[in-house]
Amino acid sequence: MKVAAVIATMLLSIVVIFQVALATGAPFGRAAWGGRHQGVLPTRLRVASGVAAFVVYPIIIVAVLDAAGFLDWDLLPGIGAMVMWTFVALFTFGALANLVSRSMLERLWASVSLAIAVCCAFIAAGL
Repeated sequence: MKVAAVIATMLLSIVVIFQVALATGAPFGRAAWGGRHQGVLPTRLRVASGVAAFVVYPIIIVAVLDAAGFLDWDLLPGIGAMVMWTFVALFTFGALANLVSRSMLERLWASVSLAIAVCCAFIAAGL
């Protein structure tokens, strides 16, 4: 369970770095948000990447670390497994969405999403 949490946290950190890059104007539009934008994302998607990088993914990282017992915050008392199974579903759906993208670059993220989903399943099964 702890190994799965470390792997998930590392992968989620890579996603955070990528989202920060998108938010700050890196020209990776083809690799994100449907792959429809060549180069720099439009402002609304850059803002969405910033929210993902600084709010959404950090919350997920904290939840994963808490559920795996790395944090003594007890943020998920009695619902840790349910939250992890929810992450399994969300990241599996994300992997499928990446796989059907028209952008070959975005399809590469499917393996990352699926790996995070598997890690969350291991954590959930261990709770």
